[in-house]
Amino acid sequence: MRRASLFGRAPVVHDLNLALSLWGFLSDSPPPDLVAVRKELFIGVGHVHHYKEGRALADMVPESTLRMTPDHVQARFVSEWRVLTGYTR
Repeated sequence: MRRASLFGRAPVVHDLNLALSLWGFLSDSPPPDLVAVRKELFIGVGHVHHYKEGRALADMVPESTLRMTPDHVQARFVSEWRVLTGYTR
């Protein structure tokens, strides 16, 4: 939703592709450190009582990443996932 609103439109499949690529879900072999972080960050966010955590996860991604194409994110995420996701720990 955040990416779609930057472009003044409703969400489209490319928004989902960017998000899935960004977190390595579309990769056959995502970086192990990304997978470890992803497990930590995504635990429980599907439950309504973890709305705050899900919101923080969505808000951490920089606008510059959201303005990229899904292909650009896919090409860069292996080596630059921390910058692309805004993960700082």
